[in-house]
Amino acid sequence: MGEPSGEPPKQLNVLGLPIELCCQDPVTGFFRDGHCHTGPMDHGLHTVCAQMTEEFLAFSVSAGNDLVTPMPQYGFPGLKEGDRWCLCAMRWHQAHEAGSAPRLYLRATHQKTLEIVPLNVLKQFALDLS
Repeated sequence: MGEPSGEPPKQLNVLGLPIELCCQDPVTGFFRDGHCHTGPMDHGLHTVCAQMTEEFLAFSVSAGNDLVTPMPQYGFPGLKEGDRWCLCAMRWHQAHEAGSAPRLYLRATHQKTLEIVPLNVLKQFALDLS
């Protein structure tokens, strides 16, 4: 059974609340809807709404995932420092272990991330805690 067309079902963030928008410019998310929504076809769990840094982008390139180079054929503009993007939870975790993890937005990070990274670790990198 495939994904239903239209809006994905209501999804929650790591705080247990409805997930908030991550970014519309560039348009992010596995479904390219601006949210870090996930579903059965998202094997990479693109669930962490992170703010890009030069350090993380360099780490990602060195780990074999070039997020900097534009790929217009896929509608991908290439990322730069300051952009928000839905990262794979495992890639964020790897960056964290390497000391290169970017800051993130808890309210826009999907609860599935908690299967890989504990909430107390995510909170240390949160830009949206008051």
